[in-house]
Amino acid sequence: MVLNFGKNSNDTGYSEVQIAILNFRINYLQKHFLKNKKDNHSRRGLLHMVSKRRKLLNFLKTKNSIRYNKLISKLNLRG
Repeated sequence: MVLNFGKNSNDTGYSEVQIAILNFRINYLQKHFLKNKKDNHSRRGLLHMVSKRRKLLNFLKTKNSIRYNKLISKLNLRG
């Protein structure tokens, strides 16, 4: 995943890489909640990850809108 969105394999601080990792974890937790509807502790973590992803997306949008649009289309975040 780091290679797909970063410049090299050690580039985990890159905004696109952080957003992609958060997106992967959010998608995993959404599947988890289909089986475990009452898992409120994980739901709190999910909300934290969603807000962190939103903040990173806003940061990327203000800094470089071309990279933002490319990332949005790669991750299929907007319909």
